[in-house]
Amino acid sequence: MNQLIQSYKTGELGIFDVPSPVCDKNGVLIRTAASLVSAGTEKMIVDIAKKSLLGKAQARPDLVKQVIQKRKQEGVRNKLEKVFNKLDTPITLGYSCAGRVVEIGEAMTGVSVGDRVACGGAGFASHAEVNYIPKNLFVKIPDSVDDIDASFVTVGSIALQGVRQADPKIGENIVVIGLGLLGQLTVQLLKANGCRVLGTDLDPDKLKLALSLGADMVCDTGELIGACQQFTTGYGADAVIITASTSSNQPVVDAGEVCRMKGRVIMVGVTGMEIPRSIYYKKELEFKLSMAYGPGRYDPDYEEKGIDYPYPFVRWTEQRNFQAFLNLVAGCRVTPKKLITHTFDFSDALKAYDLLEGKVKEKYLAIVLKYQQSASVTKRETIRISDKTISADKISVGLIGAGNFTKSVILPQLVKNRDFALCGLCTATGISAHSTGKKYGFKHITTDAAAIFNNPEINTVFITTRHNTHAAFVLEALKHQKHVFVEKPLCLTEEELFEIKKCYAEMPKKVVLQVGFNRRHAPLILKMKEISNNQKMSMVYRINAGVIPRNTWIQDPAVGGGRIVGEVCHFIDTCLFLVGSQTASVFASCVRQEDKSMPDEDNVNIVLNFVNGCTASINYFAYGNRQMPKEYIEVFCSDKAMQLCDFRELAIFSGSKTLKYKNSGQDKGFANEFTTLANAVKGTGNVGTSVNEAFLVTETALAVLQSLNTGLPVKIGA
Repeated sequence: MNQLIQSYKTGELGIFDVPSPVCDKNGVLIRTAASLVSAGTEKMIVDIAKKSLLGKAQARPDLVKQVIQKRKQEGVRNKLEKVFNKLDTPITLGYSCAGRVVEIGEAMTGVSVGDRVACGGAGFASHAEVNYIPKNLFVKIPDSVDDIDASFVTVGSIALQGVRQADPKIGENIVVIGLGLLGQLTVQLLKANGCRVLGTDLDPDKLKLALSLGADMVCDTGELIGACQQFTTGYGADAVIITASTSSNQPVVDAGEVCRMKGRVIMVGVTGMEIPRSIYYKKELEFKLSMAYGPGRYDPDYEEKGIDYPYPFVRWTEQRNFQAFLNLVAGCRVTPKKLITHTFDFSDALKAYDLLEGKVKEKYLAIVLKYQQSASVTKRETIRISDKTISADKISVGLIGAGNFTKSVILPQLVKNRDFALCGLCTATGISAHSTGKKYGFKHITTDAAAIFNNPEINTVFITTRHNTHAAFVLEALKHQKHVFVEKPLCLTEEELFEIKKCYAEMPKKVVLQVGFNRRHAPLILKMKEISNNQKMSMVYRINAGVIPRNTWIQDPAVGGGRIVGEVCHFIDTCLFLVGSQTASVFASCVRQEDKSMPDEDNVNIVLNFVNGCTASINYFAYGNRQMPKEYIEVFCSDKAMQLCDFRELAIFSGSKTLKYKNSGQDKGFANEFTTLANAVKGTGNVGTSVNEAFLVTETALAVLQSLNTGLPVKIGA
């Protein structure tokens, strides 16, 4: 299928052939019939992407601060690699479209193949021939509404949510500042609500359009105060809705000036937001922000998982706003087509952006893209993007998943290692497969994991997807007798661990199964192992982990497994490696919040006892401050002690001497990890973490959760 893609790094726009997206169980695939180009939002995105690196930094100073802070922890080189990989991430444009359902997720009800639907959501309702849409981000289109009008559903819902925030009453006097696309829709929605509307803008053509769409009065922005006095017979507006887009703070000032005592000011657009205290204070004005399409926006549980808000308590969600807007269109109360200034075939979509960028000197308002209806675009085929030949002596890699960590850490290491050849890449979206595949020189790209497992040219599968998919992909790779590297964790549950153990034990020929526990391969960890020489030891491993928001996928037990299974497994493996013995038992305790019935996995103390008598304490804290180094290890054995600080500096205290070893940068062992893997696959060395060790680490991590829940020690292997 074809999709419109922009490089955030260079600003280049293009339509590219990419694999169709995967249909998740909680959504549908649609074949797009029409999509709306948002003159405001998309122009802003395109303009930022076109800027130089300095220009991007000036546009997003908040992200610059994050980079500076991260640089202190990870070092300049590591952080710069992540920054440039982030810049290489392509942008999906568009967030409002209409089309027909061509595939339905297994958990979906109430929708059939062939249904016409209107769709919203950045990253979902894109300018593409086929889109995956989660269940809460689409609604059926009324029969009397065509696809062109329905493609306005998201922008219409943004305007509708702004009107809801204004809480207008029949007969009230409302001012709309800014008569672009959002402003014109807002005028119509207010008129449908029985209000009197005064619209203001700098463009005379937009003033005329607003009058034709029902505005009771319009004026130039510079004449607003006098016009509002006349319009309201001196009382002032009951509410002002700002739909303008400008860096100026003047709309906020003007809104305060024209409002009546105890009036309401609603921000829907993008302007300066320095509220003049004197004006707003003396009138006791209410200032509110309108959050895009409505409740549910920016909530992954609602938008991605399809978990709806209860109807009696949240009457108007994103999806219910979608439906309400379409019902108004069906009743001819809102007329989107009257706002269209340009229509292009999707194959000519770049002409639309020539308008936005000013390359074509024409006025524009609503721009619609129309799509040719072809049944073939839904096929998730493998696309060949390189003619390279992979020699028989190479480890031919099929990679499933290409998130930020994979692109910033794993792929650069594989490219540097001459034993590996990148053959097949599978990601959930075609845009990710295309950009990553092109950048790193893959031979094939796909969104169908079966294409990786069934490809005879691929002998080693890398799995770097979200944690809840690891077990199934590992099992499938093993069944196809492929070598497997799976980024930690191996799996999330005891049942999954049992299935992997069983499958591996029944393999007709042994293949390599390695879990991405990289820290045991770090040069300074290897030095600690050499010096301790398997002596009896006690160790303390402290991790200043930092906060991960509760709505992040890794915190979801069903998706990420939580931080213990998802990340603490790293530190369990490092302890197991240094001690050189199996874990015998584990006891864990944690900070318990008064308002929580469940343990706080983010702040936990873990004590490991090993079969050989050694002990280890893992102290993992989200509390704290990011200025402190993230990881700190102390090892104590006979007449020796060692301190490792953040994989940068190791101090060895032995007898009367103190030795120090330093890395030029932070080295957590990734290069050594993949060299070890390559040797194991070629049969010239052992795997880094043996299969039994990987099983044991997973079992120990799950035992930590059990100990937290019971408050008791847990024996391993009991």
